[in-house]
Amino acid sequence: MAPDISREIVYQTTRSGGKGGQNVNKVETAVIAAFHIQNSAILTAEQKGLIAVKLANRINSEGWLQFKVQEHRTQLYNKETATLRMHQLIGEALAKKKPRIATRVSKAAKEKRLESKKRQTTRKADRRKFKPGDF
Repeated sequence: MAPDISREIVYQTTRSGGKGGQNVNKVETAVIAAFHIQNSAILTAEQKGLIAVKLANRINSEGWLQFKVQEHRTQLYNKETATLRMHQLIGEALAKKKPRIATRVSKAAKEKRLESKKRQTTRKADRRKFKPGDF
């Protein structure tokens, strides 16, 4: 489970496009959520490294993980959505990947594959035209 990083998320508001009519030009409803990974007091060094590797394409040159949310018409809903998304993103990055257990192809599956290949071969062979020297 991911640690609660809500206290370390920095929010910035901006005007958003989309629905809202003329109100869009006056009210700053879009929210930019930012989280500085290396300066976090909540995450361990191991977790910071893991996040830095897994979310490298989303982290800017200053080390901030940030994104913009403008789905809702109110700043409050956008802020809640941004917090939720940030927790989800970090939770997925910190989730341990299950190791793959190597398995073998069963004998029945091999035979079934070979049988289908033989059927396909005969099907294509039957489509060929006969030549005078074939008989």
